[in-house]
Amino acid sequence: MPKPGTPVRGSKTGRADMALIDLIGRRWLLRILWELRAGPLTFRALQEACGGISPSVLNARLADLREAKLVSHEGDGYAHTSLGGELLEKLLPLSRWAERWAKALD
Repeated sequence: MPKPGTPVRGSKTGRADMALIDLIGRRWLLRILWELRAGPLTFRALQEACGGISPSVLNARLADLREAKLVSHEGDGYAHTSLGGELLEKLLPLSRWAERWAKALD
């Protein structure tokens, strides 16, 4: 998992922002965060919500998210930690901007 302070894609020094971009750029990672927005999901429910993710990739991404302290596993399933929820909130304006950008490209 990319970590601040260690070399990551785009940064030999592992700047925190570059480590985060490397982490969230991993295939399926943002989708998993998004699907947990309404509350905890079991592994199978999360796999179904993501539609098409293999169990091994889902396991790997959940491990990354747990190590990054963005997702935890509780009795009800997988859920955002406070940091994970905060990250999702920070990404929502980027999503709105992306929609405007997409329209500008049409």
